[in-house]
Amino acid sequence: MLARVADPKLPPDAVGARDPLDPGFVPAPTRPAATVLLLRRGGRHADRELEVLMVKRNPGARFMPGVWVFPGGGVEADELIAGVAGAETDVGADELDHRAAAIRELSEEAGIALASGSELVPWARWITPEPVPIRFDTRFYMALAPAHSPPRPDGAETVDAAWMNPAKALERGEGGEIELVFPTIKQLESLLPYATAGEAMDAARALVVEPIMPTVVADAGSERGWRMLMPGDEGYRPPVV
Repeated sequence: MLARVADPKLPPDAVGARDPLDPGFVPAPTRPAATVLLLRRGGRHADRELEVLMVKRNPGARFMPGVWVFPGGGVEADELIAGVAGAETDVGADELDHRAAAIRELSEEAGIALASGSELVPWARWITPEPVPIRFDTRFYMALAPAHSPPRPDGAETVDAAWMNPAKALERGEGGEIELVFPTIKQLESLLPYATAGEAMDAARALVVEPIMPTVVADAGSERGWRMLMPGDEGYRPPVV
């Protein structure tokens, strides 16, 4: 079982998913969003295993209630770019807006403020499948947590927060102890090869991020009449962004 997700290639609100093969189907537009994979430093605990910050969404929320995720949310129209590393370089305004949103959401949802000039490294980009009525184009960033920065959920959007080892978080999800969704599962899996935060950050700096959006194909043998393909599946087509 994959972390209590009935179809791991659809988010939990996909109950309202429409038929993408319908002749009149038009996918909902995506909203830009940003998320932070905040890694805990080893500090004096040199043997500390890799840990990433996760927060639990409010069980009363309309979108993904009670799910454990990385801090993040939608990009606002008036995002500030002050304090975002790269603001003095050739990084575009759109990218800086996403980084600013990631920093803001981390502060709002987990009570952790990244210092001016903190490095946010692009790690992944996931686009919600077209059949889903609520869609996001989410950029995932990796960053190092400030020293001595215990997370504090805001009690509104988030009700709990914890540093989790990726492998142990996946085990807890598979065992039904916590609820995870597919993109979060894939990001946790992507951290498994790294023993330390430094190793993961080095890998992120060398990475060329390619956007991922499941490809919808007809499948007469499935309950819906269609299925989704991921990178590595025959017939998968990268999105045009």
